[in-house]
Order: sequence, then structure tokens, then C-alpha cells
Amino acid sequence: MENQKTSGGKLMLLGLQHMFAMFGATVLVPILTGLSPAVALFCAGVGTLLFYFITKRKVPVFLGSSFSFIAAIILAAATCASGDIAATFKEGFAASGYNAIGFMFGDGAAITQNPSYLEALPYATGGIIVAGALYLVLALLVKIFGADKIKSFFPPVVTGPVIICIGLGLAPVAIGYMTGWESWVIAAAVVVTVIGISIFTKGFFKMVPLLFGLIIGYVVSMGFGIVDFSGMQSAEIIALPNFMLPKFDWRAIVIVAPIAIVTFVEHIGDITANGAVIGKDLIKDPGLHRTLIGDGVATMFAGLVGGPANTTYSENTGVLAATGNYNPVSLAIAACFAIIMSFIGKFSAFLSSIPSPVIGGMSIVLFGMIAAVGLRTLVTNKVDFGNTRNLLIVSIMLVIGIGGATIPINPDAGFFLQGYGLTAVIGIILNKILPEEIGKKGKKNKKAEASQ
Repeated sequence: MENQKTSGGKLMLLGLQHMFAMFGATVLVPILTGLSPAVALFCAGVGTLLFYFITKRKVPVFLGSSFSFIAAIILAAATCASGDIAATFKEGFAASGYNAIGFMFGDGAAITQNPSYLEALPYATGGIIVAGALYLVLALLVKIFGADKIKSFFPPVVTGPVIICIGLGLAPVAIGYMTGWESWVIAAAVVVTVIGISIFTKGFFKMVPLLFGLIIGYVVSMGFGIVDFSGMQSAEIIALPNFMLPKFDWRAIVIVAPIAIVTFVEHIGDITANGAVIGKDLIKDPGLHRTLIGDGVATMFAGLVGGPANTTYSENTGVLAATGNYNPVSLAIAACFAIIMSFIGKFSAFLSSIPSPVIGGMSIVLFGMIAAVGLRTLVTNKVDFGNTRNLLIVSIMLVIGIGGATIPINPDAGFFLQGYGLTAVIGIILNKILPEEIGKKGKKNKKAEASQ
């Protein structure tokens, strides 16, 4: 591979840059869901090293926290919580006509800070382990049937709407962090900073807009006097991350595990993009099945110790393109930096002190970007909306997904088919059963009308 003979000093600097590139997004996921940022950093580092060796040290990829799992983690933990939040959830869930997404996200940040919710988070991480195992099943299917055959079940007309639903479904969570005009001022400072860095800078700065948004938002929050420094003052310099063993409940598994269907497609896109940057066909060598195994094992490890699910990071692919250095060792070094940072107690306390409006401002950008990625998936793959078949699939999926539709299989036992898993399943079924002739006839009728 190109640039294998890079000096040790340069590799260290490249590794540090890769760590900064993934940092903002990786720590934001646990902050939003109530998980530990330090554990997330540890899982990202260990997961990347696992991926590095499973893929024969051929793929320069960093694995960080997956945004696709945010909604599922929140919903799973609330579903399995005990006490007041469980009672509130069950009552509101039934009153909303089993509209889980609509009910849950109306409460925003308040739910993720509830003690009962935090105690139930191990059930969500248990679901993450099953999601990682599902990756291994997909890897086996890819090995047996080939990548093209498996990908036929997840075309852009299906995956695009699911990603859009994930982003738009999370929108009320972002707004839920705003409690007054000061909150909006802070959030606006974050958003403006991210926009400015993304558009008007080049090189390294362009790779880390979220990091600068966090810094500016934190400084503005200090000006408003809403930052609590007590945790940092009492924190030890070196401290173990707050690891957490998983628990298993099939209600959480049904909510969390199906998200692997969405991230499977994201994985293929990231690996393909990564290969295009470095000039290698990574789908063939080391093989899509190996990259899926690496992702799955990393995600299972994360769930085992209390971290969010892992996924391949396009931010780090951007660093590869910007630097022109494709040595996978630089990613392994970045992973080691992330692990070291996870053991710095003062740093973990700093992350815990980030005010809600800062998180809200970053969420506005990131959740909107998730939805925009779904739109980009449809546009770049040239999904034809003049085709009636495509129009039907996308429109039905959007209403089901954004509306928070839920099918109560056994309500008394708390068994529901819901969320983005339901949306994905409906999309896959529609894509397979609706005949291609629907779209073709529509095109023929338009041509006939045009000729009259």
C-alpha cells in the first residue's frame, strides 16, 4: 500500500490528527444517550484495533460511535426502565396509540437524565451486542452468496428513507435541550462556528468543525455562568472509565438490533469510499465479509463494556484524502491515543460538564446532517422519483418512520415491532414485491401524453 514507509514521528502526528477528527462525533453519542464518554473513547480505540487486525492490517479505517443507534438506545432504555419513567412511558405510549417515537422524543433531554433511565441503559447495550452479532450473520451471508446478492435487499430507495427518518426523528431531541433565550444564543454560537469552520477553512481545521463548535459553545456558556466545574475539581487525573456490564431483554433487542440493517449499508458506503480514496478495492481484498466481521466484533465488544455501537467514520476517510497518507498504522496509533484519553479522569469530567445548550447546538447540525445524508443517498444514486414505484416506497417509509409507527405484537408483554427497524423491514418488503412495471408504465404514459 502507498506510503507504508512513513517515519515514526510523522505517523504519530497523523495518528493524533485522526483522533481529533473522530473525537467530536464519538463523544457526542454517549453524551446524548447517557452513556459514558470515556467508555465510548475506550471502545472506539479498542474497536479500531480489533478491526485493524481482523482486516489483515489493510484497511485504514477508524471506528467511532454510531449516530444511527441514538434513537434506539434512548427508546430501549426507557422501555426497560423501572419506576416513574417506566410508568410514564407505558401510560404515554398507550395514549399515543403506541407511537413510541412521537411520545419519547417529545420529552427531549429530560428522559436521558432520569435515574431510572440510566439504570436501564445496560439493556440497551445488551441490544447493541445482538446488533454486532447480526453483523457477523451478514458477513457470513456475504461470504456465501456474494456482496452483490446481499446488497440487492438494501438498495438506495430503501436505505435513503431510513436514514432520513433517523435524522428527522431525532430533531425534537435537539430542540429539547433549549430551555430559554440563553440556550438559543449558545446553540447559535455552536451552529455558526461549525458552519464557518466547514465552509471557510481548509486542511486539518475542516476535518474537525464539531470540535471547534464544542469549544466555542463551552466558552460562551462560561460567559453565561452555566458551566459546573465542581466535577473537574474533584476528579482524579487518572481514573478507570465507568464500564458497565450488559443486560438482556428481548424488548430492547427488538428495538436496537434491527439498526444493524441500516448501518450495514452505511458500512458498505464507507468502505467503498475509503477504497476509492486509497486506490484499492477493499470489497475484494481483504473482503467485505472481513470488514463486516471487524465492525461486528468491535460493536459486540462495545456493548459488553457499556459503550455505544461502533461504525466506520467518514471523518477519518476525509483525513486520508487531505493528507495523502494511507498507512493503516496511523489509524492504529489514533486508536491508542483514544484509549489513553479514556483513562484521564479530568478529561472525562470535562466532557460531563458540557452544558445542555452546547449539546443541543451540535445536535441541530448533526441530526440535520443525518437526514441530509439520506437525501444525498437518493440523489447520488439517481433514484428516479418520476418512477411511481420509487415514489410509493419512499413516501410510505417516510410516513411510517417519521410518524413513529408501531405494530403491537403482544402489548401486554411489551412486544412491539417499531422504530427504524419496522421502517427498514417495510421498505425491504415493498422493494421486493412491487413490480418494476409500475414505474415503467408511468414513464410510458408520460411519453404518450407528451406526444399528444
